[in-house]
Amino acid sequence: MSGGLVVVEPGVMATIQDEGRPGLARFAVSPSGAADKPAYRLANRVVGNEEGAAVIELTFGGATMRADQDLVLAITGATLPIMLDGLGVAMGQAVWARAGSEIVFGRPTAGLRSYVAVRGGIDAPRVLGSRSCDTLGRLGVSPLVAGDRLLVGADIERMPAPDQVPTHPIEANPVLELAPGPRLDWMDEASAHRLGSESFHVSDRLDRVGVRIVGSLLRRAITTELPSEAVIFGAVQLPPNGEPIIFGPDHPTTGGYPVVAVVTERQLPIVAQLRPGQEVRFRWSR
Repeated sequence: MSGGLVVVEPGVMATIQDEGRPGLARFAVSPSGAADKPAYRLANRVVGNEEGAAVIELTFGGATMRADQDLVLAITGATLPIMLDGLGVAMGQAVWARAGSEIVFGRPTAGLRSYVAVRGGIDAPRVLGSRSCDTLGRLGVSPLVAGDRLLVGADIERMPAPDQVPTHPIEANPVLELAPGPRLDWMDEASAHRLGSESFHVSDRLDRVGVRIVGSLLRRAITTELPSEAVIFGAVQLPPNGEPIIFGPDHPTTGGYPVVAVVTERQLPIVAQLRPGQEVRFRWSR
């Protein structure tokens, strides 16, 4: 197709994402892909896209885009104000944008990442089977900048009947469930108890690679060096400074700090929506 979306202002960070590149860790390629998979998939369903269609992932909103052809869009994920040619539109609904229309995304009132799906999907080049931007490995299309023109593809299925769908709520003070990591014994027992009982806060040092958590410093029972080991999305590493790091979708495939815990898979979307300063608690799975 010849038309699509023009990026007028990308906001803090805007990237193209799809299901990612799973299964390539042995080649040192991270999975990448949409950080909040349920929100990403819901946006595609609303506009009738095929599974795996590429969307735009906005980090903390603040973006402006212009349609240069008639488009159908849907926005899910972090709740933010959306203006289409000066009129407000709702999250989770199919929105008709005519050629020349301008879509302005405000700052989210809850959560961090929002997903903009266009009927037909974003037609970006595939790299290793995915259109996703890997910010660490620098694969796929680079983070969007003003002036970028995004083409629309043909990843279309039958248009669904609902006009609007409920989006999943984003908790203000989430509790993340942890499974014991392979190196849990590298953290002393008192610290393991504090991790599962005390409140922590999200640092401003966060991106698609990982999220640093601050609060009571956690101590290691074993302080010797550890050879690099495989890590996954949700792995919680404990560096020597005692501030745990939760790995995100663009994480490296190996890390040199002990993985003392792992956020359970069903709660990874919550990790994707953590924002600086937010209170977060953990509990050990039973």
